[in-house]
Amino acid sequence: MGRIQPVKKEVPVGATQAQAQAQVQNQAQARAGLVSSAAEAASEQDIDAIKREGLTGRQLRMARRAAQKYGLAPTSDYDAVRQLRTRGIDPFQRTNMLELVVPSEGDTAGKGGSSATQPLLPQDPTLEPINLPQTMAAGANMPAHPTGPSPAERRADEITQIQRDIAKRRRRKLALLFTRLAFFVFLPTLIVGWYYYFIATPMYATKSEFLILKAESSGGGAMGGLLSGTQFATNQDAIAVQSYLASKDAMLRLDEDEGFMSHFMNPEIDVIQRLEENPSNEDAYKIFKKAIEIGYDPTEGVIKMEVVAADPQVSAKFSKALISYAEARVDNLSLRKRENQVADADRSFQNADAERRIAQERLVRLQQEGSILDPEGKIASLRSQINNIEVQLQGKELELAALLDNNRPNRAKVEGAEGDVRRYQALLDRLNSQMTDASQGENSLAELASQIQLAQADVATRDMMLASALEQLEQTRREAASQARYLTTSVEPVPSQDPTYPRKFENTILAFLVFAGLYLMISLTASILREQVSS
Repeated sequence: MGRIQPVKKEVPVGATQAQAQAQVQNQAQARAGLVSSAAEAASEQDIDAIKREGLTGRQLRMARRAAQKYGLAPTSDYDAVRQLRTRGIDPFQRTNMLELVVPSEGDTAGKGGSSATQPLLPQDPTLEPINLPQTMAAGANMPAHPTGPSPAERRADEITQIQRDIAKRRRRKLALLFTRLAFFVFLPTLIVGWYYYFIATPMYATKSEFLILKAESSGGGAMGGLLSGTQFATNQDAIAVQSYLASKDAMLRLDEDEGFMSHFMNPEIDVIQRLEENPSNEDAYKIFKKAIEIGYDPTEGVIKMEVVAADPQVSAKFSKALISYAEARVDNLSLRKRENQVADADRSFQNADAERRIAQERLVRLQQEGSILDPEGKIASLRSQINNIEVQLQGKELELAALLDNNRPNRAKVEGAEGDVRRYQALLDRLNSQMTDASQGENSLAELASQIQLAQADVATRDMMLASALEQLEQTRREAASQARYLTTSVEPVPSQDPTYPRKFENTILAFLVFAGLYLMISLTASILREQVSS
Protein backbone atom coordinates (compact mmCIF):
# COMPACT_ATOMS: atom_id res chain seq x y z
CA MET A 1 0.00 0.00 0.00
CA GLY A 2 1.33 3.37 -0.90
CA ARG A 3 2.51 5.68 1.85
CA ILE A 4 1.72 9.39 1.83
CA GLN A 5 4.67 11.51 2.76
CA PRO A 6 3.92 14.32 5.16
CA VAL A 7 4.25 17.77 3.76
CA LYS A 8 6.70 19.82 5.69
CA LYS A 9 6.38 23.50 5.85
CA GLU A 10 9.19 25.69 6.81
CA VAL A 11 8.38 27.98 9.68
CA PRO A 12 9.36 31.55 9.04
CA VAL A 13 11.81 33.19 11.32
CA GLY A 14 9.32 35.69 12.68
CA ALA A 15 6.51 33.17 13.15
CA THR A 16 4.72 33.03 16.41
CA GLN A 17 4.26 30.10 18.77
CA ALA A 18 0.70 29.63 17.59
CA GLN A 19 1.84 29.23 14.01
CA ALA A 20 4.34 26.58 15.11
CA GLN A 21 1.62 24.66 16.92
CA ALA A 22 -0.64 24.92 13.87
CA GLN A 23 2.12 23.52 11.72
CA VAL A 24 2.54 20.60 14.12
CA GLN A 25 -1.22 19.93 14.00
CA ASN A 26 -1.19 20.02 10.20
CA GLN A 27 1.62 17.50 10.14
CA ALA A 28 -0.27 15.25 12.59
CA GLN A 29 -3.39 15.48 10.40
CA ALA A 30 -1.30 14.59 7.38
CA ARG A 31 -0.07 11.47 9.17
CA ALA A 32 -3.53 10.51 10.32
CA GLY A 33 -4.30 9.05 6.92
CA LEU A 34 -1.45 6.49 7.17
CA VAL A 35 -2.22 2.89 7.92
CA SER A 36 1.08 2.16 9.77
CA SER A 37 3.93 4.63 9.56
CA ALA A 38 7.62 3.82 10.17
CA ALA A 39 7.69 6.22 13.16
CA GLU A 40 4.88 4.34 14.88
CA ALA A 41 6.60 1.00 14.31
CA ALA A 42 9.85 2.46 15.63
CA SER A 43 8.09 3.89 18.70
CA GLU A 44 6.56 0.51 19.47
CA GLN A 45 9.94 -1.17 19.18
CA ASP A 46 11.48 1.47 21.47
CA ILE A 47 8.73 0.96 24.05
CA ASP A 48 9.31 -2.81 23.96
CA ALA A 49 13.03 -2.27 24.45
CA ILE A 50 12.33 0.10 27.37
CA LYS A 51 10.07 -2.49 29.00
CA ARG A 52 12.86 -5.04 28.79
CA GLU A 53 15.18 -2.71 30.73
CA GLY A 54 13.41 -3.57 33.97
CA LEU A 55 12.78 0.00 35.14
CA THR A 56 11.37 0.47 38.60
CA GLY A 57 8.11 2.19 39.42
CA ARG A 58 9.97 5.11 40.89
CA GLN A 59 11.92 5.62 37.66
CA LEU A 60 8.72 5.47 35.60
CA ARG A 61 7.07 8.08 37.84
CA MET A 62 10.12 10.32 37.46
CA ALA A 63 9.90 9.97 33.68
CA ARG A 64 6.16 10.85 33.70
CA ARG A 65 6.77 13.96 35.82
CA ALA A 66 9.67 15.02 33.55
CA ALA A 67 7.44 14.61 30.46
CA GLN A 68 4.75 16.74 32.07
CA LYS A 69 7.41 19.30 32.95
CA TYR A 70 8.56 19.56 29.34
CA GLY A 71 4.97 19.76 28.04
CA LEU A 72 4.83 16.34 26.43
CA ALA A 73 1.71 14.20 26.18
CA PRO A 74 2.84 10.57 26.54
CA THR A 75 0.32 7.76 26.32
CA SER A 76 2.10 5.75 29.04
CA ASP A 77 5.09 5.90 31.38
CA TYR A 78 7.21 3.94 28.88
CA ASP A 79 6.15 6.35 26.12
CA ALA A 80 7.24 9.22 28.39
CA VAL A 81 10.69 7.62 28.68
CA ARG A 82 10.82 7.14 24.92
CA GLN A 83 9.80 10.72 24.10
CA LEU A 84 12.29 12.18 26.58
CA ARG A 85 15.14 10.04 25.20
CA THR A 86 14.13 10.91 21.65
CA ARG A 87 14.61 14.57 22.53
CA GLY A 88 17.95 13.85 24.15
CA ILE A 89 16.76 14.29 27.73
CA ASP A 90 17.76 11.88 30.47
CA PRO A 91 14.49 11.12 32.28
CA PHE A 92 16.33 10.06 35.43
CA GLN A 93 18.71 13.01 35.72
CA ARG A 94 18.25 15.10 38.87
CA THR A 95 18.24 18.62 37.39
CA ASN A 96 15.80 21.47 36.99
CA MET A 97 17.35 22.93 33.87
CA LEU A 98 15.63 22.57 30.53
CA GLU A 99 17.79 20.91 27.91
CA LEU A 100 16.90 21.40 24.38
CA VAL A 101 18.71 18.97 22.12
CA VAL A 102 18.69 19.92 18.46
CA PRO A 103 19.64 16.86 16.43
CA SER A 104 22.52 17.31 14.08
CA GLU A 105 22.50 16.47 10.47
CA GLY A 106 24.10 13.11 11.10
CA ASP A 107 21.56 12.24 13.74
CA THR A 108 18.75 13.25 11.44
CA ALA A 109 20.08 11.01 8.77
CA GLY A 110 20.52 8.14 11.25
CA LYS A 111 16.94 8.46 12.50
CA GLY A 112 15.41 8.60 9.11
CA GLY A 113 14.29 12.20 9.38
CA SER A 114 11.93 11.54 12.24
CA SER A 115 13.37 14.41 14.21
CA ALA A 116 12.37 16.84 11.52
CA THR A 117 8.74 16.19 12.26
CA GLN A 118 9.05 16.62 16.03
CA PRO A 119 7.77 19.87 17.44
CA LEU A 120 9.92 22.22 19.42
CA LEU A 121 9.56 22.40 23.19
CA PRO A 122 7.41 25.19 24.51
CA GLN A 123 9.35 28.27 25.33
CA ASP A 124 8.73 31.36 27.33
CA PRO A 125 5.95 33.34 25.55
CA THR A 126 7.72 36.63 26.29
CA LEU A 127 10.70 35.56 24.18
CA GLU A 128 10.62 35.59 20.41
CA PRO A 129 10.56 32.00 19.15
CA ILE A 130 13.54 30.89 17.16
CA ASN A 131 12.43 29.35 13.88
CA LEU A 132 15.29 27.78 11.98
CA PRO A 133 14.84 26.37 8.50
CA GLN A 134 14.35 22.61 8.48
CA THR A 135 16.05 20.51 5.85
CA MET A 136 15.17 17.07 4.69
CA ALA A 137 18.16 14.77 4.71
CA ALA A 138 18.65 12.08 2.15
CA GLY A 139 16.91 8.86 2.91
CA ALA A 140 13.85 10.39 4.56
CA ASN A 141 11.97 7.14 4.05
CA MET A 142 14.29 5.23 6.45
CA PRO A 143 12.77 3.80 9.65
CA ALA A 144 12.88 5.99 12.73
CA HIS A 145 14.50 3.31 14.98
CA PRO A 146 18.15 4.25 15.67
CA THR A 147 20.80 1.94 14.29
CA GLY A 148 23.02 2.19 17.46
CA PRO A 149 22.73 -0.10 20.57
CA SER A 150 19.93 0.49 23.01
CA PRO A 151 20.57 2.00 26.48
CA ALA A 152 20.07 -1.43 28.08
CA GLU A 153 22.68 -2.93 25.80
CA ARG A 154 25.05 -0.03 26.48
CA ARG A 155 24.52 -0.50 30.22
CA ALA A 156 25.12 -4.23 29.94
CA ASP A 157 28.28 -3.54 27.96
CA GLU A 158 29.47 -1.09 30.61
CA ILE A 159 28.72 -3.56 33.42
CA THR A 160 30.55 -6.30 31.53
CA GLN A 161 33.52 -4.01 31.02
CA ILE A 162 33.54 -3.10 34.74
CA GLN A 163 33.40 -6.77 35.67
CA ARG A 164 36.26 -7.50 33.33
CA ASP A 165 38.31 -4.68 34.88
CA ILE A 166 37.55 -5.96 38.38
CA ALA A 167 38.51 -9.52 37.42
CA LYS A 168 41.67 -8.28 35.74
CA ARG A 169 42.59 -6.19 38.78
CA ARG A 170 41.83 -9.13 41.07
CA ARG A 171 44.01 -11.45 39.01
CA ARG A 172 46.81 -8.88 39.10
CA LYS A 173 46.52 -8.53 42.88
CA LEU A 174 46.47 -12.30 43.33
CA ALA A 175 49.54 -12.60 41.16
CA LEU A 176 51.33 -9.96 43.24
CA LEU A 177 50.22 -11.69 46.45
CA PHE A 178 51.51 -15.07 45.32
CA THR A 179 54.74 -13.44 44.17
CA ARG A 180 55.28 -11.89 47.61
CA LEU A 181 54.37 -15.13 49.36
CA ALA A 182 56.75 -17.06 47.14
CA PHE A 183 59.57 -14.61 47.79
CA PHE A 184 59.06 -14.02 51.52
CA VAL A 185 57.53 -17.33 52.71
CA PHE A 186 57.86 -20.26 50.30
CA LEU A 187 61.42 -19.59 49.14
CA PRO A 188 62.88 -19.22 52.69
CA THR A 189 60.94 -22.30 53.79
CA LEU A 190 62.32 -24.22 50.82
CA ILE A 191 65.86 -23.14 51.72
CA VAL A 192 65.40 -24.18 55.36
CA GLY A 193 63.93 -27.54 54.38
CA TRP A 194 66.76 -28.12 51.90
CA TYR A 195 69.27 -27.44 54.67
CA TYR A 196 67.61 -29.82 57.13
CA TYR A 197 67.15 -32.62 54.59
CA PHE A 198 70.46 -32.45 52.71
CA ILE A 199 73.01 -30.29 54.57
CA ALA A 200 72.48 -30.61 58.34
CA THR A 201 74.74 -33.10 60.12
CA PRO A 202 72.84 -35.79 62.07
CA MET A 203 73.21 -35.33 65.82
CA TYR A 204 72.80 -38.02 68.49
CA ALA A 205 71.24 -37.18 71.84
CA THR A 206 71.88 -39.06 75.10
CA LYS A 207 69.30 -38.55 77.83
CA SER A 208 69.85 -39.15 81.53
CA GLU A 209 68.08 -38.35 84.78
CA PHE A 210 69.43 -38.04 88.31
CA LEU A 211 68.27 -36.66 91.62
CA ILE A 212 69.87 -35.43 94.83
CA LEU A 213 69.07 -37.20 98.09
CA LYS A 214 69.63 -36.09 101.65
CA ALA A 215 70.98 -38.42 104.35
CA GLU A 216 68.39 -39.68 106.81
CA SER A 217 68.48 -37.82 110.11
CA SER A 218 67.23 -39.33 113.36
CA GLY A 219 67.10 -35.95 115.10
CA GLY A 220 65.84 -32.56 114.05
CA GLY A 221 62.65 -30.69 114.64
CA ALA A 222 59.17 -31.37 113.39
CA MET A 223 59.60 -29.34 110.22
CA GLY A 224 62.96 -30.97 109.47
CA GLY A 225 61.39 -34.40 109.78
CA LEU A 226 58.44 -33.30 107.67
CA LEU A 227 60.56 -32.04 104.75
CA SER A 228 63.40 -34.54 104.98
CA GLY A 229 61.78 -37.05 102.64
CA THR A 230 60.55 -34.57 100.00
CA GLN A 231 62.17 -32.75 97.11
CA PHE A 232 61.98 -29.45 99.01
CA ALA A 233 64.83 -30.58 101.26
CA THR A 234 67.24 -30.60 98.28
CA ASN A 235 65.59 -27.95 96.09
CA GLN A 236 68.40 -25.42 96.44
CA ASP A 237 71.07 -28.06 95.89
CA ALA A 238 69.37 -29.26 92.70
CA ILE A 239 69.11 -25.72 91.34
CA ALA A 240 72.76 -25.10 92.19
CA VAL A 241 73.82 -28.28 90.38
CA GLN A 242 71.71 -27.36 87.36
CA SER A 243 73.32 -23.92 87.19
CA TYR A 244 76.79 -25.42 87.50
CA LEU A 245 76.27 -27.95 84.70
CA ALA A 246 75.08 -25.17 82.39
CA SER A 247 77.98 -22.86 83.28
CA LYS A 248 81.18 -22.02 81.47
CA ASP A 249 83.18 -23.68 84.24
CA ALA A 250 81.63 -27.06 83.44
CA MET A 251 82.28 -26.46 79.71
CA LEU A 252 85.98 -25.75 80.30
CA ARG A 253 86.33 -28.78 82.55
CA LEU A 254 84.59 -30.98 79.97
CA ASP A 255 86.87 -29.67 77.24
CA GLU A 256 89.93 -30.33 79.38
CA ASP A 257 88.86 -33.89 80.25
CA GLU A 258 86.98 -35.06 77.15
CA GLY A 259 87.87 -32.61 74.34
CA PHE A 260 84.54 -30.87 73.83
CA MET A 261 85.85 -28.15 71.51
CA SER A 262 87.90 -30.51 69.36
CA HIS A 263 84.85 -32.71 68.77
CA PHE A 264 82.73 -29.81 67.46
CA MET A 265 85.63 -28.51 65.32
CA ASN A 266 85.40 -31.68 63.22
CA PRO A 267 85.25 -30.70 59.48
CA GLU A 268 82.56 -33.35 58.88
CA ILE A 269 80.06 -31.23 60.82
CA ASP A 270 78.15 -28.68 58.73
CA VAL A 271 79.14 -25.04 58.84
CA ILE A 272 76.21 -23.86 60.94
CA GLN A 273 76.81 -26.40 63.73
CA ARG A 274 80.60 -26.54 63.46
CA LEU A 275 82.96 -24.64 65.74
CA GLU A 276 85.59 -22.60 63.98
CA GLU A 277 89.30 -23.11 64.45
CA ASN A 278 90.86 -21.54 67.57
CA PRO A 279 87.52 -20.47 69.02
CA SER A 280 87.12 -18.23 72.00
CA ASN A 281 85.44 -19.44 75.16
CA GLU A 282 82.35 -17.39 74.33
CA ASP A 283 81.95 -19.02 70.90
CA ALA A 284 82.46 -22.47 72.40
CA TYR A 285 79.98 -21.66 75.16
CA LYS A 286 77.29 -20.85 72.55
CA ILE A 287 77.73 -24.33 71.07
CA PHE A 288 77.81 -25.80 74.58
CA LYS A 289 74.44 -24.26 75.47
CA LYS A 290 72.93 -25.71 72.30
CA ALA A 291 74.46 -29.15 72.89
CA ILE A 292 73.68 -29.44 76.61
CA GLU A 293 70.06 -29.13 77.71
CA ILE A 294 69.36 -29.40 81.43
CA GLY A 295 65.96 -29.14 83.07
CA TYR A 296 64.80 -29.43 86.66
CA ASP A 297 61.35 -30.66 87.68
CA PRO A 298 60.55 -29.11 91.08
CA THR A 299 57.50 -31.32 91.62
CA GLU A 300 59.53 -34.53 91.42
CA GLY A 301 63.00 -33.21 92.25
CA VAL A 302 64.53 -34.87 89.16
CA ILE A 303 67.20 -33.23 87.01
CA LYS A 304 66.88 -34.20 83.33
CA MET A 305 69.88 -33.78 81.04
CA GLU A 306 70.23 -34.22 77.28
CA VAL A 307 73.67 -34.14 75.64
CA VAL A 308 73.94 -33.79 71.84
CA ALA A 309 77.02 -34.74 69.81
CA ALA A 310 77.86 -35.87 66.30
CA ASP A 311 78.81 -39.35 67.59
CA PRO A 312 76.61 -41.43 69.94
CA GLN A 313 79.56 -42.77 71.93
CA VAL A 314 80.98 -39.29 72.42
CA SER A 315 77.55 -38.06 73.50
CA ALA A 316 77.32 -40.80 76.16
CA LYS A 317 80.86 -40.04 77.32
CA PHE A 318 80.04 -36.34 77.69
CA SER A 319 76.92 -37.23 79.67
CA LYS A 320 78.78 -39.48 82.11
CA ALA A 321 81.48 -36.85 82.62
CA LEU A 322 78.88 -34.20 83.43
CA ILE A 323 77.16 -36.53 85.91
CA SER A 324 80.48 -37.08 87.68
CA TYR A 325 81.00 -33.32 87.83
CA ALA A 326 77.53 -32.95 89.31
CA GLU A 327 78.29 -35.60 91.94
CA ALA A 328 81.50 -33.85 92.95
CA ARG A 329 79.67 -30.55 93.11
CA VAL A 330 76.99 -32.08 95.33
CA ASP A 331 79.64 -33.37 97.72
CA ASN A 332 81.28 -29.97 97.88
CA LEU A 333 78.06 -28.06 98.44
CA SER A 334 77.80 -28.90 102.17
CA LEU A 335 81.36 -30.15 102.77
CA ARG A 336 82.72 -26.81 103.93
CA LYS A 337 79.79 -26.23 106.22
CA ARG A 338 80.11 -29.68 107.72
CA GLU A 339 83.86 -29.36 108.13
CA ASN A 340 83.53 -25.95 109.78
CA GLN A 341 80.90 -27.20 112.22
CA VAL A 342 82.92 -30.27 113.21
CA ALA A 343 86.14 -28.23 113.45
CA ASP A 344 84.49 -25.68 115.75
CA ALA A 345 83.05 -28.40 117.98
CA ASP A 346 86.38 -30.23 118.12
CA ARG A 347 88.19 -26.98 118.94
CA SER A 348 85.79 -26.34 121.82
CA PHE A 349 86.37 -29.85 123.09
CA GLN A 350 90.15 -29.45 122.94
CA ASN A 351 89.97 -26.15 124.83
CA ALA A 352 87.75 -27.67 127.53
CA ASP A 353 90.10 -30.62 127.90
CA ALA A 354 93.13 -28.33 128.20
CA GLU A 355 91.46 -26.16 130.83
CA ARG A 356 90.40 -29.21 132.79
CA ARG A 357 93.95 -30.53 132.66
CA ILE A 358 95.33 -27.22 133.95
CA ALA A 359 92.85 -27.20 136.87
CA GLN A 360 93.75 -30.77 137.78
CA GLU A 361 97.45 -29.98 137.74
CA ARG A 362 96.92 -26.97 139.99
CA LEU A 363 95.02 -29.10 142.53
CA VAL A 364 97.77 -31.69 142.55
CA ARG A 365 100.39 -28.99 142.95
CA LEU A 366 98.58 -27.49 145.95
CA GLN A 367 98.29 -30.87 147.56
CA GLN A 368 101.98 -31.50 146.98
CA GLU A 369 103.04 -28.12 148.35
CA GLY A 370 101.20 -28.59 151.66
CA SER A 371 102.28 -32.22 152.04
CA ILE A 372 98.71 -32.84 153.00
CA LEU A 373 96.34 -34.39 150.61
CA ASP A 374 93.32 -33.31 152.65
CA PRO A 375 93.74 -30.14 154.77
CA GLU A 376 90.12 -30.20 155.78
CA GLY A 377 90.54 -33.71 157.05
CA LYS A 378 93.59 -32.63 158.99
CA ILE A 379 91.70 -29.74 160.61
CA ALA A 380 88.79 -31.98 161.37
CA SER A 381 91.15 -34.50 162.98
CA LEU A 382 92.69 -31.76 165.17
CA ARG A 383 89.25 -30.57 166.14
CA SER A 384 88.24 -34.08 167.06
CA GLN A 385 91.38 -34.60 169.14
CA ILE A 386 90.86 -31.28 170.93
CA ASN A 387 87.30 -32.23 171.74
CA ASN A 388 88.44 -35.61 173.06
CA ILE A 389 91.20 -34.07 175.19
CA GLU A 390 88.83 -31.50 176.57
CA VAL A 391 86.42 -34.22 177.61
CA GLN A 392 89.18 -36.22 179.32
CA LEU A 393 90.52 -33.06 180.92
CA GLN A 394 87.14 -32.26 182.36
CA GLY A 395 86.94 -35.80 183.74
CA LYS A 396 90.36 -35.50 185.45
CA GLU A 397 89.43 -32.13 186.85
CA LEU A 398 86.23 -33.56 188.30
CA GLU A 399 88.19 -36.46 189.71
CA LEU A 400 90.72 -34.07 191.24
CA ALA A 401 87.93 -31.96 192.69
CA ALA A 402 86.38 -35.05 194.22
CA LEU A 403 89.66 -35.96 195.88
CA LEU A 404 90.17 -32.46 197.20
CA ASP A 405 86.69 -32.44 198.69
CA ASN A 406 87.86 -35.04 201.29
CA ASN A 407 89.04 -33.73 204.68
CA ARG A 408 92.00 -35.99 204.55
CA PRO A 409 92.59 -36.71 200.85
CA ASN A 410 95.09 -39.24 199.73
CA ARG A 411 98.06 -37.30 198.76
CA ALA A 412 99.26 -39.75 196.18
CA LYS A 413 95.90 -39.82 194.40
CA VAL A 414 95.70 -36.05 194.51
CA GLU A 415 99.12 -35.67 193.00
CA GLY A 416 98.30 -38.28 190.38
CA ALA A 417 95.10 -36.49 189.48
CA GLU A 418 96.86 -33.16 189.32
CA GLY A 419 99.54 -34.66 187.09
CA ASP A 420 96.85 -36.02 184.70
CA VAL A 421 95.16 -32.66 184.60
CA ARG A 422 98.45 -30.98 183.91
CA ARG A 423 99.33 -33.43 181.13
CA TYR A 424 95.87 -33.15 179.49
CA GLN A 425 96.09 -29.38 179.68
CA ALA A 426 99.52 -29.38 178.02
CA LEU A 427 98.27 -31.65 175.28
CA LEU A 428 95.21 -29.46 174.80
CA ASP A 429 97.39 -26.38 174.56
CA ARG A 430 99.62 -28.05 171.99
CA LEU A 431 96.59 -29.12 169.92
CA ASN A 432 95.13 -25.65 170.17
CA SER A 433 98.43 -24.18 169.00
CA GLN A 434 98.44 -26.55 166.01
CA MET A 435 94.86 -25.64 165.31
CA THR A 436 95.76 -21.96 165.51
CA ASP A 437 98.71 -22.37 163.19
CA ALA A 438 96.52 -24.33 160.72
CA SER A 439 93.78 -21.69 160.56
CA GLN A 440 95.88 -18.49 160.56
CA GLY A 441 98.65 -17.16 158.31
CA GLU A 442 99.42 -17.51 154.64
CA ASN A 443 100.62 -21.09 154.92
CA SER A 444 97.94 -22.22 157.30
CA LEU A 445 95.88 -25.27 156.70
CA ALA A 446 92.78 -23.10 156.33
CA GLU A 447 94.36 -21.13 153.50
CA LEU A 448 95.60 -24.30 151.91
CA ALA A 449 92.22 -25.90 152.33
CA SER A 450 90.46 -22.93 150.70
CA GLN A 451 92.87 -23.01 147.73
CA ILE A 452 92.36 -26.73 147.37
CA GLN A 453 88.59 -26.28 147.49
CA LEU A 454 88.77 -23.63 144.77
CA ALA A 455 90.98 -25.91 142.71
CA GLN A 456 88.58 -28.80 143.21
CA ALA A 457 85.62 -26.60 142.21
CA ASP A 458 87.56 -25.49 139.12
CA VAL A 459 88.26 -29.11 138.28
CA ALA A 460 84.59 -29.98 138.69
CA THR A 461 83.60 -27.06 136.43
CA ARG A 462 86.12 -28.10 133.82
CA ASP A 463 84.81 -31.62 134.01
CA MET A 464 81.31 -30.39 133.25
CA MET A 465 82.55 -28.20 130.40
CA LEU A 466 84.54 -31.09 128.99
CA ALA A 467 81.51 -33.35 129.10
CA SER A 468 79.38 -30.67 127.40
CA ALA A 469 82.01 -30.13 124.70
CA LEU A 470 82.23 -33.84 124.11
CA GLU A 471 78.46 -34.11 123.75
CA GLN A 472 78.38 -31.11 121.40
CA LEU A 473 81.11 -32.67 119.29
CA GLU A 474 79.15 -35.88 118.92
CA GLN A 475 75.97 -33.95 118.09
CA THR A 476 77.80 -31.88 115.50
CA ARG A 477 79.19 -34.98 113.88
CA ARG A 478 75.74 -36.48 113.66
CA GLU A 479 74.32 -33.28 112.13
CA ALA A 480 77.19 -33.09 109.67
CA ALA A 481 76.49 -36.64 108.63
CA SER A 482 72.79 -35.81 108.19
CA GLN A 483 73.65 -32.81 106.00
CA ALA A 484 75.49 -34.91 103.47
CA ARG A 485 74.01 -35.00 99.92
CA TYR A 486 74.11 -37.95 97.57
CA LEU A 487 73.54 -37.93 93.81
CA THR A 488 71.60 -40.92 92.52
CA THR A 489 71.36 -41.58 88.78
CA SER A 490 67.88 -42.88 87.98
CA VAL A 491 68.38 -43.07 84.18
CA GLU A 492 71.86 -44.04 83.00
CA PRO A 493 73.15 -42.47 79.75
CA VAL A 494 72.87 -44.97 76.88
CA PRO A 495 74.19 -44.22 73.34
CA SER A 496 71.42 -43.85 70.76
CA GLN A 497 71.45 -45.80 67.51
CA ASP A 498 69.42 -43.40 65.35
CA PRO A 499 70.10 -39.68 65.00
CA THR A 500 67.86 -37.50 67.11
CA TYR A 501 68.43 -34.17 65.35
CA PRO A 502 67.60 -32.47 63.12
CA ARG A 503 63.85 -33.09 63.10
CA LYS A 504 63.47 -32.39 59.40
CA PHE A 505 59.72 -32.25 58.90
CA GLU A 506 58.93 -30.52 62.21
CA ASN A 507 61.64 -27.90 61.71
CA THR A 508 60.50 -27.20 58.14
CA ILE A 509 56.89 -26.75 59.22
CA LEU A 510 58.04 -24.53 62.07
CA ALA A 511 60.08 -22.39 59.67
CA PHE A 512 57.04 -22.03 57.39
CA LEU A 513 54.86 -20.91 60.28
CA VAL A 514 57.51 -18.44 61.44
CA PHE A 515 57.96 -16.89 58.00
CA ALA A 516 54.20 -16.79 57.42
CA GLY A 517 53.65 -15.11 60.78
CA LEU A 518 56.34 -12.52 60.07
CA TYR A 519 54.91 -11.79 56.64
CA LEU A 520 51.39 -11.47 58.04
CA MET A 521 52.54 -9.16 60.80
CA ILE A 522 54.55 -6.94 58.44
CA SER A 523 51.74 -6.80 55.84
CA LEU A 524 49.14 -5.89 58.48
CA THR A 525 51.42 -3.20 59.88
CA ALA A 526 52.04 -1.78 56.40
CA SER A 527 48.28 -1.80 55.62
CA ILE A 528 47.46 -0.01 58.85
CA LEU A 529 50.15 2.62 58.26
CA ARG A 530 49.05 3.13 54.65
CA GLU A 531 45.43 3.56 55.73
CA GLN A 532 46.44 6.05 58.43
CA VAL A 533 48.55 8.05 55.99
CA SER A 534 45.85 8.05 53.29
CA SER A 535 43.12 9.06 55.73
